[in-house]
Amino acid sequence: MPRNMQDYDETRASFRWDVPETFNFATDVVDHFAGQGDGLALIWANAAGEERIFRFSDIARESKRAASALAARGIGKGDIVLIMTPRIPEWQIAMTACLRIGAIAIPCIEMLTAKDLAFRISHAKAKGVVCRAEHAHKFDGLLAGVSARLSIGGQAEGFDEWETALAAADPEIEAAEVMADDPALLYYTSGSTGMPKGVLHAARGVYAWRASAQFWLDLGPGDIIWCTADVGWSKAGTSILFGPWSMGACSFFYDGPFDAAERLRLLERYGVTVYCAPGTELFRVVDEDIASCDLSRLRHTVSAGEALNVTVAERWRARTGIPILEAYGQTEALMTLLNYPCKEVRDGSMGLPTPGLDIDVIDENGRRLPPDTEGQIAIRMPAPQIMLGYLHDPERTAEAYIEADGERWFLSGDRGARDADGYFYYRGRGDDVIGSSGYRIGPTEVENALLDHPAIMECAVIGKPDRERGEIVKAFVVMRENRLLTDDLIREIQNHVKNSTAPYKYPREIEAVSELPKTLTGKIQRKALRDLERSRLGETR
Repeated sequence: MPRNMQDYDETRASFRWDVPETFNFATDVVDHFAGQGDGLALIWANAAGEERIFRFSDIARESKRAASALAARGIGKGDIVLIMTPRIPEWQIAMTACLRIGAIAIPCIEMLTAKDLAFRISHAKAKGVVCRAEHAHKFDGLLAGVSARLSIGGQAEGFDEWETALAAADPEIEAAEVMADDPALLYYTSGSTGMPKGVLHAARGVYAWRASAQFWLDLGPGDIIWCTADVGWSKAGTSILFGPWSMGACSFFYDGPFDAAERLRLLERYGVTVYCAPGTELFRVVDEDIASCDLSRLRHTVSAGEALNVTVAERWRARTGIPILEAYGQTEALMTLLNYPCKEVRDGSMGLPTPGLDIDVIDENGRRLPPDTEGQIAIRMPAPQIMLGYLHDPERTAEAYIEADGERWFLSGDRGARDADGYFYYRGRGDDVIGSSGYRIGPTEVENALLDHPAIMECAVIGKPDRERGEIVKAFVVMRENRLLTDDLIREIQNHVKNSTAPYKYPREIEAVSELPKTLTGKIQRKALRDLERSRLGETR
């Protein structure tokens, strides 16, 4: 039985946002639950068998010391701190510490290269960096304006050791007053052109993201949720940190390589009640010996980040008795279309709007379209969980909105349709961004890396449909004179891309062509290449 919503239509009709004038996640959530029952906040384990357990009071205590350490090194309200860690508790502590003093955190994955980090530090004008000691070398030559440098797990040249800094820090610090519209978080996300976009979110967004934890994840005190997203993605914010803790729930956090059988053993061992995983992961886990594991505490399975294979959903339900509830969102808005425990799940549907949001399908002029008509998915403003804007890019921010008939809409960039009952269905991206295993990959970033290779004269990168990953990165290349695309050269090019940008962006397929399709003005037509791949696969869309 769902705990947070019994009737979707009734809840949506009566729901009103109650965004407070000020909101500091560290004090209003972490410190609040530390003083109200002090339940479990975090259970961490790794592949070596180590385990650490934190109550809300532990997170409050450690985040105060971390905030003091950052403040002692010049970080204050409005300053930007880049946090690059794997799935370790220091991530939650550092993130909470930044929010406590009103600093703006940039969560980053460790796969980022020095080039990726150089762009983020320069673009955001970051004043602080928190990373593991073994990755500190990536910041060589990048820290001229960075006053706070903390290395976790050891000493690194030019950094202060995290553990030593926290031990010496003041155990108490005055929390910043954070207004609802004050900036709080900065995520970098791939676009169809150029470098990644800096998506700036306000404190009101951090507050509003609890809606998906309440209505989709259906969380409350006593729940243990395992969301397997990496820490650099906004999904981690809503389903590992901000969403669960705002509902008083505990997050299970696992640092180890993916192993489908081990996933089931961990679900059983830690009594996970809500399991949140991308379709790619569930595709593999569902083939394991589920019947041999005691998943009696698991009451809820959800998925987001990529379209879920219907067959996988059917097999998971048959083997566990639990449906998979998909949700749709994006870095600029987080989860907006949800499937709910209390509502019928329709195969292939993105779900229904989050209570408090007016979402529709509109035409190019910003007007609502009738049911079963394809158009752009858009969110009517105002909506508290929508970003403040793209950092240092007012033109791109303005392009994300359209006004018509007295209504202002935020444009998702995705195309879809809704049926007569209000369920939404995905029809594809409105741009060239590739969605692979939950990652968003901008083709230009990959193309730039490819063009740095001496064997390649021209290239175009697309997402090729893939049953397991949703899409894979595929590159079409025009070789330089007298160069042939051999298997050895393909591996060399792939390694070159892995060394030039984050490794997950490398092209899994590379095909040599004599020329690329172009417009009359010379612009490469990626759509023609996508259509080619779909025709090869027998797809008609």
